[in-house]
Amino acid sequence: MYKSFVKRFIDLILATFGLLVLSPVFLIVALILFFSNNGKSFFFQERPGWKEKPFRIIKFKTMNDKKDAQGNLLPFDKRITKLGTFIRKYSLDEIPQLINVIKGDMSLIGPRPLLMKYLPLYNDFQKKRHLTKPGITGWAQVNGRNAISWDQKFEYDVWYVENQSFKLDFKILLLTIKKVLIREGVNSDDNLNMPDFTGNDNM
Repeated sequence: MYKSFVKRFIDLILATFGLLVLSPVFLIVALILFFSNNGKSFFFQERPGWKEKPFRIIKFKTMNDKKDAQGNLLPFDKRITKLGTFIRKYSLDEIPQLINVIKGDMSLIGPRPLLMKYLPLYNDFQKKRHLTKPGITGWAQVNGRNAISWDQKFEYDVWYVENQSFKLDFKILLLTIKKVLIREGVNSDDNLNMPDFTGNDNM
């Protein structure tokens, strides 16, 4: 009952309320980024969602598009802007994902959506992370985020999928708020500030 109906209802109510309350911040950040990023306030990228179905995640754009001589994007630390660092420090870059939650692409709580290129690298156990909608924050994020290995991250993700409940989601939400308030960013993109996942032989 909770996973099939109640969770979606709570997501819709809280995401809509959150977007309304944060709308002044949303508009101010979007406007500042519009002028500082040559008209680009938002970052869109295809990510795998529930049952690996692709969707376009929405975030505030915190990095530039500088590339090397071969046309490849420079590493994270070479592209993150000073303004972007501030925005990510306070998890403001995650606010647009409330739109993803309202649309039904994501949930407030769930495994973070990773890169499409990782899908062929997952083993059967790791694929279970896609048996629920991805979230803005999740069990792995409040238990170490990028300070833990990929192996441990997947363990946390699958454990959450198999044990999700209202009580657990409420606990994760409170821990997320706590970490944001003490400026220990729990929501920074796992794809950008830790090494790429290259398969199980390297974990």
